[in-house]
Amino acid sequence: MTVTIQEALQPGTSRRVRPGARRIESAAPAGRPLPAARPTRILCLDIETVADAELLPQGWPEDRFPKPCWHRVVAIAFAEARIEVGADGTERYILECCRSGGEADWSEERLLRGFWRHFAEGDFRLVSWNGRAFDLPVLLLRAFLYGIPTGAYFLRGDRWAGYANRYAPEYHSDVMELLSSYGAATRMGLDEMAVAMGLPGKAGEHGSNVAEMVSEGRIKHVRDYCETDVLNTLALYCRWSLLSGRSDVDGHDASLSGVVEYLSAEREARPHLGAFLDRWRGSARPAPMMLKGGRLSGPPGICGKP
Repeated sequence: MTVTIQEALQPGTSRRVRPGARRIESAAPAGRPLPAARPTRILCLDIETVADAELLPQGWPEDRFPKPCWHRVVAIAFAEARIEVGADGTERYILECCRSGGEADWSEERLLRGFWRHFAEGDFRLVSWNGRAFDLPVLLLRAFLYGIPTGAYFLRGDRWAGYANRYAPEYHSDVMELLSSYGAATRMGLDEMAVAMGLPGKAGEHGSNVAEMVSEGRIKHVRDYCETDVLNTLALYCRWSLLSGRSDVDGHDASLSGVVEYLSAEREARPHLGAFLDRWRGSARPAPMMLKGGRLSGPPGICGKP
């Protein structure tokens, strides 16, 4: 039996079929995720970790960064946004939530099980900052230790594009890699790039402070800090999408307007999000939050001062 090109690319089959070849009607076994034709949602994530003292080799220097497997996950924060595609193919991202996974008292294993279950249930494009070199290896290797299935990460996509493919931003956009042309240029830090764009950045916090905060029982502060890293990354991704042609000016402004609206709605219940918005609005950097109509066309107090 032969198939047409349209049939070969029809969603819902377990694999692509070459025109002229026999069609294989098998679906993925129960429990295994089917390939996604195109991610429909953004999952922008960041994790915070501390060194796993039980795994660190004896004599490991305190000032030496542990290998990915030797990091214990204490917080997983993420923002979810719906991808809307216009008639011309350009995208905009409608932020629906920004939160930390689980509860403050959850164990690492419970956090990881919750994250990978949520990931398997969605149809996500991952967005991260240095996530390909750190966040995802840690999440995968720690899941490996606990025996947590992560099949959606490996089985979605195809041989040309998928989450594990470095050059497949449709599935995983590591913004640090994208802005450095995959290491051809010097890689910038998240705080450096965020501040350059007029975003709040880390506001004096740093990942190196997490272990101290955890030891002091300030896990909520760690989770709040992780969420602001996610917001910085998401805004940088919106600007990258404009730069790369995936979005346009209208889509860029609509995406960031949605972020502003979300932060405004959440500020009373979650003060750290209100503080993030206030610092963003108060930035003196010349880079504007909104672009439509010129550098200073955004709502009063949002764009950088002239």
